[in-house]
Amino acid sequence: MRVFVTGASGWIGSATVDELLAAGHEVTGLARSEASAAALRAKGAHVRRGDLDDLDGIRAGATDAEAVIHLAAKHDFANPAASAAAERAAVQTIADTLVGTGRPFLLAAGVAGLTKGRPATEDDASSAHGPDSPRGGAENLALEFVDRGVHSVSLRFAPTVHGAGDHGFIAALVDIARQKGVSGYPGDGTNRWAAVHRGDAGRLVTVGLQKAPAGARLHAVAEVGVPTREIAEAIGRAFDLPVASIAEDDVAEHFGWIGTFFAMDLPATSTVTRELLDWTPTGPTLIQDLDAGAYSTR
Repeated sequence: MRVFVTGASGWIGSATVDELLAAGHEVTGLARSEASAAALRAKGAHVRRGDLDDLDGIRAGATDAEAVIHLAAKHDFANPAASAAAERAAVQTIADTLVGTGRPFLLAAGVAGLTKGRPATEDDASSAHGPDSPRGGAENLALEFVDRGVHSVSLRFAPTVHGAGDHGFIAALVDIARQKGVSGYPGDGTNRWAAVHRGDAGRLVTVGLQKAPAGARLHAVAEVGVPTREIAEAIGRAFDLPVASIAEDDVAEHFGWIGTFFAMDLPATSTVTRELLDWTPTGPTLIQDLDAGAYSTR
């Protein structure tokens, strides 16, 4: 299958491209820089130069492909409205292009904010609708196109997709701990983060392309919820730092932009996804990665 992948050189995207190529698919990746383009070519993928704002390029890539996997995002936490607008525009462009074709359209989403007080499941619909909602309501927008002949599938990733080379949330927490000289956790540290290893996430995307029915919401989750205190303790062990609770009133000042996320309770299950796709995570856990030195090069 000819697959067009946005975010193809990113953290999850590069793992996904590896899995797609190994499964025999022909991949064209959207690349913002020549370095990213060179990395994709070295793997045996084709390249389309452009970024998330290049809607004409995204439209052309979707037109030429038999399936689209949308993993790109701006992740501009200083300007979330701009990130949400770019995400919605890209999803709208891809979905409009695929109307009536029945072609698969898989897009990245998340489990954060789906539920309160219990782990999120695949049956929990996102409450984000419209351009002013988180991520521009892109998940619901894409799923609305199922009735218009688009094989839309939501890929809901755990808050942390971890592994050696990660530059996401856990890497940010590591950097903060080293800068502050203490590995902190919010309050009593009982709030939880769902987690999945990068390799398992990439494999899920590929299996989802092959097996997921239209309208499916897939959960890329290996661990239902790792307590933030355990995360902080593992960072402390990895970098020989003291571990301490950070009072609720001090979380924003201590952790900066990531404090809001680290204080949230974000557990999620993947029971439905595992049964639907016959997908079983095999990678190391988040704590195993931290204990093994996956973040020691930062």
